Amino acid sequence: MEERFIVACIHCYFIAFGVIIGGALIGSIGSFLTGDPPFTAITRIAKGLRIWAVVAAIGGTFDAISNLERGLIDGSTVDLFKQIFIILAAMGGVKSALIIISWFLQEDVT
Repeated sequence: MEERFIVACIHCYFIAFGVIIGGALIGSIGSFLTGDPPFTAITRIAKGLRIWAVVAAIGGTFDAISNLERGLIDGSTVDLFKQIFIILAAMGGVKSALIIISWFLQEDVT
């Protein structure tokens, strides 16, 4: 595998991880300030940020769609598989963050 591709997968993983952890924790501060339960807000925000974390990690949807199109239409299967692995890395970062949040809160975040 190409070294830059591995670096891109690692970056996507941790960007998605950071969006979930940071967004849920920082977003719950607003709930605390308004008198709502912050742990419930962490769960709700983490669930809502799942798809946005993947989109942020892959750098927006247009680039990902153009790479998938190039892989399907132009027959460049290497680009297709690279894009799939990058999306899977981002999804792995989201799942890891949700597991850590569920450990922290001692409740199920699915």
